[in-house]
Amino acid sequence: MAAIAWGGIIPPLVTPLLDQDALDQDALERLIEHVVAGGVSGVFLLGTTGEGPSLSYNLRAEVIRESCRIVAGRIPVLACISDTSFTESARLAGLAADAGVTALVTAPPYYFHYSQADLLNYVTRLVSQTPLPLFIYNMPKLTKVAFDVETVRAAADNPKIIGLKDSSGDLGYLAKTIEATRHRPDFATFIGPEEILADGIRIGCAGGVSGGANLNPRLFVGIHEAASRGDWTLADQRQQRSRLMSDALYTVGDPVTSYLRGLKASLAAVGLCRDTLALPLTPFTTEEKTLIESRIADFPELRD
Repeated sequence: MAAIAWGGIIPPLVTPLLDQDALDQDALERLIEHVVAGGVSGVFLLGTTGEGPSLSYNLRAEVIRESCRIVAGRIPVLACISDTSFTESARLAGLAADAGVTALVTAPPYYFHYSQADLLNYVTRLVSQTPLPLFIYNMPKLTKVAFDVETVRAAADNPKIIGLKDSSGDLGYLAKTIEATRHRPDFATFIGPEEILADGIRIGCAGGVSGGANLNPRLFVGIHEAASRGDWTLADQRQQRSRLMSDALYTVGDPVTSYLRGLKASLAAVGLCRDTLALPLTPFTTEEKTLIESRIADFPELRD
């Protein structure tokens, strides 16, 4: 695993659901085959876009096992093990290792306030209990606590902590973190917000964990490829296309929930999975679905 050159586009895979606690295995296979065909460099399970925190432990385990079975070693599989309970995170890490996951990802436990020393101790102890390497997941908007730059630098002293997935949207933070971890050439930093993917690569990110790659993997792979070879004109053109897609599909209905609901409704519109969401989120109304379908028509490449 240490030989993996982490980079490229790793979509945070949507979790296709039949109902609140039932995985749509056929749709999961369709979705994985769709992103693999689109040239992605891995898949990331049970993150924010995958509704991981809203799923039962049994369903999280099923998502991991079935995804590893479908991927069958073709690309790396990352699994998010974030939880408020250290014991449950460690248990899911063990299951992930047995299933064939390539690397783990964890955000800080939410609810309580934690010091940076607490967070460093947490990820250090967690990685000591698994054979798998670990990515730190910085998501302060949702967890209400962030990994400071110095904490990431200190965590990078552990060879089993191999990277950072940052969803803060703060390019200044990313630049400082990339500089602080230069003593680890193999430490890979990924940017979450897809609308600034090219900007993240400009400052040294290895790639992106882009939710829109569930829908249009080729677009985001294309941004990364153009940026990696220094063709910033093409990268920026493709980035603008991704922003148009975001503006069209992630802005319907309540803005607090419009991203996840819009993405699943869009995936349903192109036949990749149902728009069923984990409670308390609910699908769009008929009128909202119709609006999504009309906007999808402006992106014919999504139906290719």
